[in-house]
Amino acid sequence: MSPFTAELLGTMLLIIFGDGVVANVLLNKTKGHNSGWIVITAGWGFGVALAIYCVGSVSQGHLNPAVTLALASIGAFDWDLVPLYIVAQMAGALLGSVAVWLAYLPHWAETPDPASKLGVFCTAPAVRDAKANLICEILGTAVLLLGVLLIGRPGNLNVRAGWDTGFGPFLVGLLVWGIGLSLGGPTGYAINPARDLGPRLAHALLPIAGKGGSDWKYAWVPVAGPILGGLLGAHVFKWLNTATP
Repeated sequence: MSPFTAELLGTMLLIIFGDGVVANVLLNKTKGHNSGWIVITAGWGFGVALAIYCVGSVSQGHLNPAVTLALASIGAFDWDLVPLYIVAQMAGALLGSVAVWLAYLPHWAETPDPASKLGVFCTAPAVRDAKANLICEILGTAVLLLGVLLIGRPGNLNVRAGWDTGFGPFLVGLLVWGIGLSLGGPTGYAINPARDLGPRLAHALLPIAGKGGSDWKYAWVPVAGPILGGLLGAHVFKWLNTATP
């Protein structure tokens, strides 16, 4: 398997788990309808961990343009591979959201609320304030990158024994679960441009009954915020390593 294929499949699996759990909670007449935020955040956390276990040994399991760009910015990833990874992540996110649409095919017509249908695919703020929403996404993604890099430090619980067999992906899944529980309320914690933009594009293109608009006016926030936050978290990690004797 090539790194491109690994990132595509890994991101697709992430979105199948993540958007899938949101569909299960938000869409009418599902077995998990109205089961709540803890179920949603758990589904996303499990999805991250399992996707990294599946493809981490091939591509390191970035699954997120913010991760790819942040690692490249501190010299931990080859800049020449960045465009390849981002294209794969975007394609995987779009394909994963199409799979979720197919899995819940009868439930779209049973759900009258367009916002709930859009919420399956992408994020929206609880209180629409672009500056505050951007800050929240920056903070959430900074915590993600700082946490991932600290978890992966050499000798730290031996988590680097292998991203396909070690303990690291499980801890990253817990990290994402924690971010969702603690910082996810204001914006729905995209913390991943591909996770939001790919499915938002799928929402715009798919023939979903009564779907409404795709909220493109907000779409820049879950792209810019995670990129800026990822850079911030990675460079804080680099500074901590440089500052430590």
